[in-house]
Amino acid sequence: MLLAEDDRAIRHALERALTLEGYQVTAVADGVEALAQAHKTPPDVLVLDVMMPGIDGLQVCRVLRAEGDRTPILMLTALVETQDRIAGLDAGADDYVVKPFDVEEVFARLRALLRRTSPDGMAPAAGAVAGAVAKAPVPELPQGRIEAAGLRMDIQARRAWRGTRELELTRTEFELLELLVRNAGIVLDHSTIYDRIWGYDFGPGSKNLAVYVGYLRRKLDDPGAPQLIHTVRGVGYVLRED
Repeated sequence: MLLAEDDRAIRHALERALTLEGYQVTAVADGVEALAQAHKTPPDVLVLDVMMPGIDGLQVCRVLRAEGDRTPILMLTALVETQDRIAGLDAGADDYVVKPFDVEEVFARLRALLRRTSPDGMAPAAGAVAGAVAKAPVPELPQGRIEAAGLRMDIQARRAWRGTRELELTRTEFELLELLVRNAGIVLDHSTIYDRIWGYDFGPGSKNLAVYVGYLRRKLDDPGAPQLIHTVRGVGYVLRED
């Protein structure tokens, strides 16, 4: 694990807590060191403070994503406005924790991120809300491919297409789309999606899910083509062709 935090007290305290939790931690004090260390020894997960001198956490995130690095990234931020959090997600972060934070929350979010990147961490979701259309989850085709509603996904290669058009998706977008495709026609409630994708329910006030659904819709929908991801007000989302 790579930890980048410019506040010495927070850095040392978090490094010690993570080490006691069983992580092998490399801790650095700024974005320049973070990039150098990430290039030298790619970590399994990054924990980046947003506000660092020189190159901040958002810039580190953007550089790594531009290089094609898909290592899970957890952002630490003292910025609590929705737009600030969206900026982190736009930069390519997978999740964030707001300061001051409980270290147990950091542990929980890291476990969720690492589950998502483990070979068997992304189990198909079977949950459906009452009144949902009774359909079986989409069967997996040979060679790790799944299909539904005109979408094709190669899970092993982490590639997706709508028709003949390949979609450029981030890690979280891909996993959200995979969850929806596997459960095409089934209404998935917010809690189920949060649990399967983030491993943590952000609560009713969170905008995370709506933000990512918006990202997916912009990438999926073609002019004049039917919308594929539908909102079920007060419940959640469903993938289907109308």
